[in-house]
Amino acid sequence: MKKKIFYQSLAITVFVFVMLWGAQRVTDLKLFAAFDTIGQALSDFQLTDYAFSNLREYPNVDDRFVLVNIGPLDRRGIAQQIQILNSYNPKIIAFDGFFKCPAGLRDSINCPQLLDTLGNLMLESAIADANDFVLGSKLMQTRVTAKQDIEFYDSMQYSDENFGRHATYGFVSLPTNATYQEDVKLCRSIFPKWTVNGQEHLAFSVQIAKRYDSAKAEKFLARGNKEELLNFRGNMEVVQLGYDTEKANETGASRFPTMFSTLDYDQVLRGDFDSSVVKGKIVMMGFMGNYLGAPQWEDKFFTPLNRRVAGRANPDMFGLVVHANAVVMILNEDYINEIPEWTQYLIAFVVCMLTVYLFVYIDKTLPTWFDALSFVIQMVELLLISALVIFAFDLWSLKLELSVALGVSALVGPCYDIFKSLQNEYNKRFTKTQEAV
Repeated sequence: MKKKIFYQSLAITVFVFVMLWGAQRVTDLKLFAAFDTIGQALSDFQLTDYAFSNLREYPNVDDRFVLVNIGPLDRRGIAQQIQILNSYNPKIIAFDGFFKCPAGLRDSINCPQLLDTLGNLMLESAIADANDFVLGSKLMQTRVTAKQDIEFYDSMQYSDENFGRHATYGFVSLPTNATYQEDVKLCRSIFPKWTVNGQEHLAFSVQIAKRYDSAKAEKFLARGNKEELLNFRGNMEVVQLGYDTEKANETGASRFPTMFSTLDYDQVLRGDFDSSVVKGKIVMMGFMGNYLGAPQWEDKFFTPLNRRVAGRANPDMFGLVVHANAVVMILNEDYINEIPEWTQYLIAFVVCMLTVYLFVYIDKTLPTWFDALSFVIQMVELLLISALVIFAFDLWSLKLELSVALGVSALVGPCYDIFKSLQNEYNKRFTKTQEAV
């Protein structure tokens, strides 16, 4: 009897996985996308987002960092910022961006930035005088490879040589699945390094961490992951005198406004800050709006810290803050670990097999109560798996990718009924055939 139940459970389990595979193929075809408004709203949602946005405690301000907004400044203004900041002896100055003429055309018509000769000389001198300057670069695709669906980069974009030769590069490109800069950008991870034409390049955040603590950076790289999930801990904080702090932080659409102290572009130019804010710190410069708290989308991303865990309306984090979160993760060794892909399927198979075995047992011993009990079992199972994913992430920074287990748990009831109907019909026809013979 037990052996018969086992083989029947195994057959139904295989049937559930086949049905799940078929449902996935239909979903990939997007045949019903126009009618699936709920599915579209939840398409960028993961269970771990709930842990990010609702369960974690507010972080303390990390006093190793200060983020500096460049606002609407041109090269001359940025040069003045760097000169002022460098006079307070920061440990590192990192600039999220690059200074380049398009297509290498260094003439005032194609590159109007060159008209300010003095401003360019000031910028080059400021970068050269900095104690340790990290400059952004960009991973690029050629026209041939850009048609591919996978992330594939085969070239680099750097600042013009007169600026780049005084700095160390780190690429600022983030995996977002956005085709254009204006597209909605959802950021969950970084590429720690990328090899282009046989040369290894480090990410902007990894390069900063390496300049600050090389041992921590090497330990991070030794994990050997092509892509690392970001363990977001907080957003920027608007604390300057004269700003509506609550309103400015609210525009970020994030629950965590208190991780990084910031200086606005005009504050730096006026010298309106204490030297202790900069001395010995990691100073990260980049665009965070025309002024701090400005409701702007340029270089801004949706992250798991967004106030809305699904159907997000407003991006919540500037690219500079994303990079800062990555540096904090590396320096604090606060990584997110994931289970191997084969483990995901093994867990799903075991969950499905045990559930089907229980269904078969109930169907044979308590057939009257089968419908009610099977429904309750499925609901409890789905809730327990979801809770396990959320709390494992919150407590141990362990991402349990159990979407397959959730899928089979949701399908096991209907699939059991379908399989039984097919089995009964087969037995009925087969029995009739045998009797006729």
